Amino acid sequence: MSDSSNTFDIDLASGIAAFESKQFSRAVGLLGPLAERGVIDAQYRMAIMAQNGLGMLPNPLLAYSYMKSAAKAGFGLAQHGLAFMYMEGECTDKNPTKAVEWFKRAAEQGLIGSLTTLAMLYEQGRGVTQDLDEAKRLYKLAGFDEVSSSG
Repeated sequence: MSDSSNTFDIDLASGIAAFESKQFSRAVGLLGPLAERGVIDAQYRMAIMAQNGLGMLPNPLLAYSYMKSAAKAGFGLAQHGLAFMYMEGECTDKNPTKAVEWFKRAAEQGLIGSLTTLAMLYEQGRGVTQDLDEAKRLYKLAGFDEVSSSG
């Protein structure tokens, strides 16, 4: 193993540890350069910090850019995060159709939160045609036995 890839691994591990322990300024310093080089784990965490102004000033454009890069690379949590951005109109324009598309991708990777949100969107007809059967199927997949409906 070369020294540069060893440093890379150490910076990534240290950056993730800093992020997890809420040392956001340190995390930004370590993960920023890695995110620029296309490291998905670093991009996802940089997106979270840029979105919420953790260890840096809030930067919606950077947050969206990194979240989308990590999502396109197939990172489930980033797919969920990007879907949420589209659903809420946070860091980008509100786009319920794109939100559903990205929640589906994350749900395919087994993210329970994405399955649940998708079920809710089908139940409410947000970004998709209302489909209570599909909502029920998704809730079941997410581990909910019986969903009580009012009425």
